[in-house]
Order: sequence, then structure tokens, then C-alpha cells
Amino acid sequence: MNVSLKGRDLLTLQNYTADELKHLLWMASDLKHRIKHKGEYLPLMQGKALAMIFEKRSTRTRLSAETGFALLGGHPSFLTTQDIHLGTNESLTDTARVLSSMTNAILARVYKHNDLDLLTKEATIPVINGLSDLYHPLQILADYLTLQEHYGGLKGLTITWIGDGNNVLHSIMTSAAKLGMHLHIATPKGFEPDLRIMKITEQYSKEYGTKLLLTTDPLEAANGANVLVTDTWISMGQEEEKERRLKAFQGYQITMQTVKSAAPNWTFLHCLPRKPEEVDDEVFYSPRSLVFQEAENRKWTIMAVMVSLLTDYSPQLQKPTF
Repeated sequence: MNVSLKGRDLLTLQNYTADELKHLLWMASDLKHRIKHKGEYLPLMQGKALAMIFEKRSTRTRLSAETGFALLGGHPSFLTTQDIHLGTNESLTDTARVLSSMTNAILARVYKHNDLDLLTKEATIPVINGLSDLYHPLQILADYLTLQEHYGGLKGLTITWIGDGNNVLHSIMTSAAKLGMHLHIATPKGFEPDLRIMKITEQYSKEYGTKLLLTTDPLEAANGANVLVTDTWISMGQEEEKERRLKAFQGYQITMQTVKSAAPNWTFLHCLPRKPEEVDDEVFYSPRSLVFQEAENRKWTIMAVMVSLLTDYSPQLQKPTF
């Protein structure tokens, strides 16, 4: 199926169909193959500029976007709260219009997802969510590319999430079923995913014929899992809740005991940075851990998003099996 994403925004994977998600992953595989493995130079972003608004600190999102956009011949401009304070010194509306006149796309890493909605409404160029309180779509595209590379396909895999009901989980919930993946979720009471997103996930599970489990028992969730995933228990902006959260998440550390009931071919993912209480060293540094391949794939997937939203380029690599 011919897919064109040029001119689109990427705020949440909920807005992308199964074919569109597969196209982005195909594009990422193509760019990685041609640039990394064949040593080709593809100046697909030559003459283009990217505005990068970062309200939150970052390692992987910043590096992947800056180096990826530059590798494609473009010019990324990094803007912190010292340079641009969204909605404070200048309204979001005015910021969106100014950036639209000087750059070709906006990548924004923000606290409030509503700010992205307003940026998108006022901007005349594509807006990409680099992370918000609700979603982290760029991370999950990298996760899926990593799983595609490791397993040779995504359909039929069971993903198990053990941890907080946060933005990373929300992005899995709004996309996994579209690609034929089952989802098990274990969160402590009071830390469940957003109820609205849960309802959407239930609808997707029925529509695409996948299994969905929501529990408070990590061992129950790990049963039969091909992929075990966790993330920080204390996101940026939640530091004051640290003591309460550490107490609530006791028993949620992923260990070799956790994976005993997982599928024989189980793997582990974490978006990083990682804390030892979330997953022990034995799992994190084991051959089953794909976390550093996953981190590198942040670069190839953000490049795929930028090429897809800003150009008419079509992948040359044979389309993978999903």
C-alpha cells in the first residue's frame, strides 16, 4: 500500500494506522541500511531547518534528533527554556508562527501535552512530540524497530509492561494491537494508565484480535511474555513523590525470578536512563537485554519520521515482514 505522511504531525501513535506505522519502521530500516551499513550519503534534509524545543533535559532524544537531522544534511537548532519559554515570555501562538516562518519542522519535548496541541493548531509546519506527560511516540517506534530486527517480525509477540502507567506505556497501548502484538500490563494500585487511553486500548484489542491483560501482579504479567519492558518509576517533575513511589513499587523490580515464566525467547527493553531498583544488573546487562540497540534505534526512527513528514522519499530496501 502506498503511504504518504508528508505534512503530517506526530503527536501520538494513536493518530497513525497500522500501514502508516509499518511505513515508518520500513523507512527507519531503509535509512539504517543505506547510511550505516552501505555508507551512503543521503542529504534528504539539505536546506531544511529543525526547531528543537526542550523544556526537559534529554540525552537520547536530543542526540538522535540533532545528529540524525545533521546526518541528512539539515540544520537543527536546539532551544532550551533559557532561549524560549513556552507561553511565558511569548505566547504559544506567536512562537508557533515565528518558528513556522524560519524552520521546516518543530520537535518539542514538553511537560504538558496540551502545549503540543496548541503548537500544532497554530504552526503551519509539522510538529513532532519529543515527549509529553501523555505520550512518547519516538521511543516506541525505536522499540518496535529493535524488536523487528531481533525477532524478524512483530505480529504475535506478547509485550509485558511492569512499572508505572506513564507516557511510554501510553504510546505502546495506542499502537501495539495495530501491529498484532498482545499486551500485558502490571502496575501498582493508584498508578494505572490513563483511563481514557485504557478504553482506547480495549477497543483496539477487540478490533485487531489481540490479548490484553491489566493486573497488579508482575509475575502474572510476565507469564508467556516475549518482551519485558519497564521505565523510570519517578518521571521528571515527580521528584517530590519519590518516597511514596519507591514504597508503592516494591516487588516490581524485573529480575531473573520475574522472567522464569516468560517465553523461552524473552528479551528486555528500557528507554533509559535506568535505575537499579527498576531492573537488576543480571537482566539489564544480560544477552537478552536489547537496551543499547534500542537506544541507537532512536536515531534511525527519528530520522525516518523527519524524512517521512518532510519529503516524498520512498524506501529502497525490500519491505520487512511485520
